[in-house]
Amino acid sequence: MGTTLLSDFEISEYAKNLHMIDPFVSNQISSGMMPYQAPDDEPEKIISYGLSSYGYDLRVADEYKVFKHPADRIVDPKDFDSSNVYDFQGESIIIEPHGFVLARSVEYMRIPRNIITVCLGKSTYARCGIIVNITALEPEWEGHVTIEISNTTPLPVKVYSNEGIAQILFFASDSDCDISYKDKGGKYQGQTGITLAR
Repeated sequence: MGTTLLSDFEISEYAKNLHMIDPFVSNQISSGMMPYQAPDDEPEKIISYGLSSYGYDLRVADEYKVFKHPADRIVDPKDFDSSNVYDFQGESIIIEPHGFVLARSVEYMRIPRNIITVCLGKSTYARCGIIVNITALEPEWEGHVTIEISNTTPLPVKVYSNEGIAQILFFASDSDCDISYKDKGGKYQGQTGITLAR
């Protein structure tokens, strides 16, 4: 028995046949590759997204939950108070120094029973002090991916909506797991929008 890192061809097959990624972008869109640009146009700078050689770059949607900074409040993962955040929507968001926001993926994911993922932040943002955290997407989990974004710098940092935010690597086993996330009745199953701690 073994585990394999999926290639672009294999990811594409899962996406087409099992709707693993919806919507699915079948190639990597990056600066200078936008289909609507005239040849003489200056290439539009974008944070790349879509299918890559051995992964898929998720896009961050245009809706966010921004954490407030009141000195007298705490964040309790066992009893999360939704008044600790406020909603923001826009083409981009400025994350304040040492600020933290929750976001979601544009894509809705349906992970097959024999696959688990590892998610990594994109280097373009990492080099600007932005840390992106996404826990593993477990076998048979589905939903919009909730994305945690931290600004570790003493300066405000801009994040662009509908562009790449993180890369997902897909690991397929040649045998199915005994108990999947769906079997366990996981509390984040089928989540849509941005899901707060439950």
